[in-house]
Amino acid sequence: MASSSSLLKSTLAALSIAMPFAAAADPNPLVAERWKTRPVVVVVPAAGDPLLQKVETALRQTATREAFIDREMVLYTVVAGEGRRNDKAMAPAQTRALLGALKLEAAGAPTFVLVGKDGGVKMTEGPGVDLQAVFAEIDRMPMRRR
Repeated sequence: MASSSSLLKSTLAALSIAMPFAAAADPNPLVAERWKTRPVVVVVPAAGDPLLQKVETALRQTATREAFIDREMVLYTVVAGEGRRNDKAMAPAQTRALLGALKLEAAGAPTFVLVGKDGGVKMTEGPGVDLQAVFAEIDRMPMRRR
């Protein structure tokens, strides 16, 4: 019979291997972003929504795009229920999990959400969002000042 010490070591080894896969299995994409990036989530009911156009237009400007990258931000968009991360399609389950985590609806009001590196919602805005104000908010965060 195996000693309790070797059984404990075997169990801990198995858990250390399985834990990353358990986190990866979570369909909420914000889980994978935690402590790595600052997600911005833009949820709009239609592709022509002014909020989406405003954010996309701003990010086409070099200075804004550089500020976005410098602050380790990633852009999630949910347009008419279809999710994308930095313009790459997400699985429907990931999109549903993202919306559920933020308590948003795909067909709801246009919404801009800033999520911190800790995974918490730091700012929720509507169509009037000012990206310079978002950058200023990030610059005040403890993780940014390190």
